[in-house]
Amino acid sequence: MMPLQFNPVKLFSGTGSRGLSLKIAESYGRPLGDVTIHKFSDGEFQPSFDESIRGCDVFLIQSTYQPSDNLMELLLMVDAAKRASAHYITAVVPYYGLARQDRKDKPRVAIGAKLVANLLKSAGIHRIMTMDLHAAQIQGFFDIPVDHLDGSVIFVPYIKSLNLPNLTIASPDMGGSYRARTFAKFFNAEVIICDKRRKRANEIESMSIIGDVTGQDVVLIDDICDTAGTLSKAAALIMENGAASVRAVCTHAVLSGKAIETVENSVLTELIVTDTIPLKMESPKIKVLSTASLFARAIANVNEHGSISDLFKV
Repeated sequence: MMPLQFNPVKLFSGTGSRGLSLKIAESYGRPLGDVTIHKFSDGEFQPSFDESIRGCDVFLIQSTYQPSDNLMELLLMVDAAKRASAHYITAVVPYYGLARQDRKDKPRVAIGAKLVANLLKSAGIHRIMTMDLHAAQIQGFFDIPVDHLDGSVIFVPYIKSLNLPNLTIASPDMGGSYRARTFAKFFNAEVIICDKRRKRANEIESMSIIGDVTGQDVVLIDDICDTAGTLSKAAALIMENGAASVRAVCTHAVLSGKAIETVENSVLTELIVTDTIPLKMESPKIKVLSTASLFARAIANVNEHGSISDLFKV
């Protein structure tokens, strides 16, 4: 039997994820490759690789949070890598933008998550690696391998280190109940649900709690923290119902508008996030856990034809 052949690996970063990419490269054990983003006066840009990638397994690291330039930059990097004869192109997208547009929940709307999948595939990627998609079903939008990493392997050890005496897991809405139940299994903890009704996007009409939180140390679980309005209202309601403390875990710190101020003025003890999106500013209430080691291990396993499922073990 012939031994497996491994192609040279090169990691490159888009401008939107430079900080995380440097940490991934350090954890992986090799420097980032050289890529230049040429910018024109009207805002147009053009990536170019400053070293040969012919025959290489190329990993392009870029979260596609707003502005949409981050997505466009990734697409152009993929196209450039394909035209430079890269052997295998993997898009490492720690935060997959437009993932909340995953279905037609009302007439005459776009399904943005599917459109992004089509764009990435058409640009020339062979594989995508991401973390905590808004809906796991988005993996089905791709006809190529998808490595969907689970943020719980980062959050669970941190929550355990807090030694909370009466831990209860909570979902801030009905849609996140499955995510909360999955997280609760690591602690054999009870799950409560905050049932919210929206007037429109980012605006809550009412909220109620399903379950008992009296005397409990509650941890809210969500994938995205955007305006922090839902989390702050859920936390206030939980404390009003007799909880001892309340924290929140969110993988992707979108934190738009006055979200950080909202978190600081809330009853949350802390908001625990990852570095899939760089924070606009630091806050004493926001704890950032790094995903770099997990992504580095995933990249190594992909290149060495190893198992990704081994990375899901807490």
